[in-house]
Amino acid sequence: MASTGTLIWIFSLAAVCVTASSNDTVKNCTSQTPLFERLSADVKEAAESGENLPPGWSSQQSAALMGSMRHLTDILHKHQLKDCQLAEPKLCPEAQVPENGGLVCVTVDNKRYCKPLCNYGYDFGFLRRSRLFDVCGNQTRYKWDTQYVGGNTLAVCNAATIQISGAQSAYFPKDRDCLTTKSQLQDSFFNSAVAELRSKGIEGDTHDSCLVCG
Repeated sequence: MASTGTLIWIFSLAAVCVTASSNDTVKNCTSQTPLFERLSADVKEAAESGENLPPGWSSQQSAALMGSMRHLTDILHKHQLKDCQLAEPKLCPEAQVPENGGLVCVTVDNKRYCKPLCNYGYDFGFLRRSRLFDVCGNQTRYKWDTQYVGGNTLAVCNAATIQISGAQSAYFPKDRDCLTTKSQLQDSFFNSAVAELRSKGIEGDTHDSCLVCG
């Protein structure tokens, strides 16, 4: 397993690359692809080791590593949210992503459709079994037709022992939360969302598809 110092160095480099703004920095980061592969491998190995971390690690080293991981996690979270930005129609405000869940969005015929989903162990604050998508477009005066008054909140995912407020497809399964879905099954997830729109009689070319996690 990589040492704490090595992991912190890799996290720091990854953070710089994710937030890179200059051409020189971007060029340097794109040439360091193996470092990201190494980061993923080291983090996965550390996570799979459970509580069996190297005995030589001090509490100070663990705290330093946790701080670096938290910083990088915050950066990566903001980075993945960009997937839904600047979508058509541009007059529609960006929908707020529910914590403990996610949003899958797609544009059809100059209307923006977003479907809120909750992770396993969470349920919607309002009943929405027949309400798969919220819409924003000319007919809504470029405001979201949300169940919440004003603003861009489409749904809230609250901790719950059972999930009954939404349609069956509005929940991520126990073994595959929003981030897992995005990293492994994003394309098929888009296809499922479009199929649901088609089943509601919504036809037309689709574009600006995205999946973002809270």
